[in-house]
Amino acid sequence: MIPLALDWSDIFSFQDYGELVVLLSNSIIAGAVLGLVGGLIGVFVMQRDLAFAVHGISELSFAGAAAALLFGGSVVAGSIGGALVAAVVIGLLGTRARERNSLVGVLMPFGLGLGILFLSLYDGRSANRFTLLTGQIVAVSSPDLGWLIGIGVVVLAGLLLMWRPLRFDSLDPVSAAARGVPTRAVSLLFMVLLGLIVAVAVHIIGALLVMALLVTPAAAAMRVSAGPIAVPVLSAAFGFVAAVGGILLALAGTLPVSPYITTISFLIYLGCWAVQRFRGRVRRTA
Repeated sequence: MIPLALDWSDIFSFQDYGELVVLLSNSIIAGAVLGLVGGLIGVFVMQRDLAFAVHGISELSFAGAAAALLFGGSVVAGSIGGALVAAVVIGLLGTRARERNSLVGVLMPFGLGLGILFLSLYDGRSANRFTLLTGQIVAVSSPDLGWLIGIGVVVLAGLLLMWRPLRFDSLDPVSAAARGVPTRAVSLLFMVLLGLIVAVAVHIIGALLVMALLVTPAAAAMRVSAGPIAVPVLSAAFGFVAAVGGILLALAGTLPVSPYITTISFLIYLGCWAVQRFRGRVRRTA
């Protein structure tokens, strides 16, 4: 019997790594934009209890991208269309948490089933089907990069313009409404911004794992801080490190990009959890 030995070269190979970084610079830039903007919007996702909704939007975004792949359209445009439909439906109909979760529970299997139907009818390259679910670092062309950067700028600008009313509505919606904040309009606009960034995330990390960049960094930041400035800054930094670090590792690896990004994101969360526990023990001891 021949013993099986796993060599590091079977997992990582840094041969011609510099050339690969230059060749796939579009993907690195797209990942950086996604990590930063996703980390910022993730703070409000956590405050508004929308983690489950992120997954629901990603499933409809996947269906839209699969439809575009089947009919020969732009995958980016298809994923944006599907994500916006889901975001608007959730924003209009899911006004309360219980209603929203039920609606997302209905949309998720519908979107996933629709996407699988479109992929089963697609007779092109099988790799294209797989990347919609798990992401693909080589799929970002120059036109796609323009789309992704433009979407990131729009989402970032929207967040900055509505930051104060959005934060007020996220933390205390009852008081915000009493003070005259148009909470319904704020909620709907936020859902549109969320849909846009989810569509970008689906294109980079895949439909199944978008929460690794839109939920986990913010959840990690909230473990170690509660400051109104520190939490968004930490969340954006964590998202950037997870996205760019995962892509850089994937360039030297043999696996899709998503396992690297999700692993880094999870390790960051574990580190923040450990810091929180350590601080708690110190306070109790003191």
